Amino acid sequence: MTGLLVVETSPRGNASVSRNMTRRYLAEWQALNPNGKIITRDLAEEALPRVTMPWLAAYFTPPDAQTAEMKAQLGLSDTLVRELLDCDELVIATPVYNYNIPAALKAWVDHIVRKGLTLGFDGSGLVTGKKATLLIASGGEYGESSPIRDRDIATQYLRMILNILGIEDITTVAGGGAKNVDLGQISMEDFVGKLDMLPAEKTFA
Repeated sequence: MTGLLVVETSPRGNASVSRNMTRRYLAEWQALNPNGKIITRDLAEEALPRVTMPWLAAYFTPPDAQTAEMKAQLGLSDTLVRELLDCDELVIATPVYNYNIPAALKAWVDHIVRKGLTLGFDGSGLVTGKKATLLIASGGEYGESSPIRDRDIATQYLRMILNILGIEDITTVAGGGAKNVDLGQISMEDFVGKLDMLPAEKTFA
């Protein structure tokens, strides 16, 4: 059974372009993978705690030396890591805030980058054999000819992190110009409908 992990970040509900991108992606994905299993981690509904000193103390303590309190500190992080390791494909849907990812998504990244679990002690990525799709809604447009292409930090950062963890097969669906939906210049349906959401090669056997 094919497993899909969906990480949602926008707090805007039905008004969110990235969430509407996800809905269309999932509809197409389920049509191609009728027996697939989908797990959703909604960072807007369940905010993740930020990294704290007790968390770091537990992180830097070898597992066999961790106290019960330390293991409890890492409990949620362990769950998030397991979700990532167990999936076949990862989808991250996010808006862009001030050219980068929201703090909620950065918190998820901090929890799933774990030495010995997702990242080898030699720096090699341990999350291999998976595909990832980035559904990114941004007010600005960062295409090849864009004069602000160098500001596409959110996409660059997410691709870098996933590469470091061992995920090399990454597709980006760029929802640039999403501000036009809020301005009423294009409907949500038309905006999302024009995006190439799920290329044929993303189909699983």
